[in-house]
Amino acid sequence: MKVQLIKKTASVLLIVVGINIASHFVFKRFDLTADKRYTLSETSLKIIDEVTQPLYVDVFLEGNFPGEFKKLQTETQQLLEEFKSKNPNIIFQFVNPMEDEEVDKDVLFQSFMERGLTPVNVTLNDKGQQTQEVVFPWAIATYGDKSVKVPLLKNMIGASTAEKVVSSVQHLEYAFVNAFNTVSKEKQKKIAILNGNGELEDKYIADFARSVKENYYIGPFTLDSVAKQPTETLKYLKKYDLVVIAKPTEVFTDAEKQVIDQYVINGGKTIWLMDQVNMEMDSLMQTGENLAFPRDLNLNDMFFKYGIRIQPDLIKDVMATPISLATGDKGSATQYTQFPWMFSPMIYPNSKNPIVSNLDGIKFEFASPIELLKNDIKKTVLLTSSQYSKLVGTPTEVNLNMVEERPEQKEFEGNGNYPVAVLLEGKFHSVFENRVLAFKEASFSNSGKDSKMIVISDGNVIKNQLDKNYQPLELGFDKWTNTLYANKEFMLNCVNYLLDDNGLINIRSKEVDLPMLDKEKVYAQYTTSQIITVGLPLVVLLLFGVLFTILRKRKYSK
Repeated sequence: MKVQLIKKTASVLLIVVGINIASHFVFKRFDLTADKRYTLSETSLKIIDEVTQPLYVDVFLEGNFPGEFKKLQTETQQLLEEFKSKNPNIIFQFVNPMEDEEVDKDVLFQSFMERGLTPVNVTLNDKGQQTQEVVFPWAIATYGDKSVKVPLLKNMIGASTAEKVVSSVQHLEYAFVNAFNTVSKEKQKKIAILNGNGELEDKYIADFARSVKENYYIGPFTLDSVAKQPTETLKYLKKYDLVVIAKPTEVFTDAEKQVIDQYVINGGKTIWLMDQVNMEMDSLMQTGENLAFPRDLNLNDMFFKYGIRIQPDLIKDVMATPISLATGDKGSATQYTQFPWMFSPMIYPNSKNPIVSNLDGIKFEFASPIELLKNDIKKTVLLTSSQYSKLVGTPTEVNLNMVEERPEQKEFEGNGNYPVAVLLEGKFHSVFENRVLAFKEASFSNSGKDSKMIVISDGNVIKNQLDKNYQPLELGFDKWTNTLYANKEFMLNCVNYLLDDNGLINIRSKEVDLPMLDKEKVYAQYTTSQIITVGLPLVVLLLFGVLFTILRKRKYSK
């Protein structure tokens, strides 16, 4: 009997040792989740494989905070463990910034703010009792002498903390892999910011440029030299991979159009941010009323050839962002009240395209509708106004008293869903096809390589505000209403999509189904929930202990 027991024990030990030895050489993880949230994409695996030296990740999601952030912490940790299992060079740790009691909290907050790591004040509800907690939903990835911050919590206007966490979990893989790609690879692609036709000043696109230069070379490119050296100007422009035309206000000459046209025909990527109507919010706030009228930049025939037309109308949308206006009687302290401003639509993406997938509301200002024309170019509508929007023809007078308007639903019947951002892909035909050229060009072509462009019918989408010291604020942040919109993320996604070689942008479309507790049911059945989650396991354990004791007494009492 003893010999058989020894043999069985030895066999079990041998099997266990054999499995351990085999697991040292053969490693396999199984993702049993329905949405495969821990299965990394091919793009992620490719970027991770190219990390050849230690890549350190410091995550600041550590400490006492609400349960929703515990979920975000858990999901972040499990994703980083998956990264580390694929490449041991990825080393991570969770850090509590508030752990050291000797550190001055004000100094700590200021140091985080200076690095752009904004803390979040979170209200924790526990059966009607509210407490405030400070959370730092950020990580920092360091590779050699390069570091980049990783946002872990997505901004969502009007969303609950639980909803923000669900959206953020979907974004985690993209956020980390994009950071790894930024710190581990050298810049290769070049972006030109077009100047010379009244485009936005540098200070108004400073935050966009500052964010883009983490991954790409970026610099200004003026078309002033086209008048004297058009061929040389085109030659230099072709060295750039992407051209951003941000809100031009001066007419393009035919020679300038030919330079841009041939850049597109030769495969150059472009982002157009166009104001088809002359109307500025800054001047309106000063005067109280202004005349909105069409703006002709001599580009209509070019867009028509490419397959779109930006109509010289204004979109009036009930789904609007607020503006802050001074109110109150004379002699009293100035008070500011927020009013919905229907000429400033809040655009919520409903497309599954990775450029806009999982994005929050984007602020537009005096936008115009984009009409899609039939040709061989593939057109994808990225953003549209809401179904409760209509067009206002120009010229028309716009004044601030319009905030008092209360439109009726019948005004919008048969209207709405006007495109305001469109992606064009394919082999474009030159606007100078079968026309006299503005200047002689030996390499001129009527059609050429595959290319892409994004047309946005509002130049203010890329424009950041300035603080009281005239320093650039974060793109998408409205200092008057203290609201952060998704303009920055949208613009960066546009750039990444047009220049992405390794498919990073496609990770954004990954869907994660993260179940959340129904708080109302939990509160209504609080006692029952406690009994099931806490009491029942103790009862089961107690019954098991009693049963084990009875069986043991019976066995040894014989």
